[in-house]
Amino acid sequence: MSKIVATVSKIINKDSLHIVEFEFHKQTLLMMSLDLNENVKVGVKVKLVVKPTHVVLAKDFSGEVSFANRVDATISTIDSGVLLSSVKLNFFDTLLESIVTLKSAQDMNLQVGDKVTAFMQASELSIGEIIDV
Repeated sequence: MSKIVATVSKIINKDSLHIVEFEFHKQTLLMMSLDLNENVKVGVKVKLVVKPTHVVLAKDFSGEVSFANRVDATISTIDSGVLLSSVKLNFFDTLLESIVTLKSAQDMNLQVGDKVTAFMQASELSIGEIIDV
């Protein structure tokens, strides 16, 4: 799991659906949730988690997509196996991992040091831990 320490900046509720905004190094990240801990409030610091298989990569991306979360990062390591590649990304001294097929990594010609865009759906981001209340 990739972990991002962020601060809750806004919460929007409608019935049982919650859209939570987080601030991370002047970037906004969004999470969609049906179940929200009562201790999650504006100003609270949390540890967000996302599975590596839910981090999508793009190289030389331009255009619009429906992913709520988009961060620019630099590839720090690539570990390729027979079928999959684990791509570790660095952004603001935080490590994100993306697991992609080996074919995708090869087709994109991913290299250490490349600048990429990482996408995460709001429904795939979750709060792993509340750091301070």
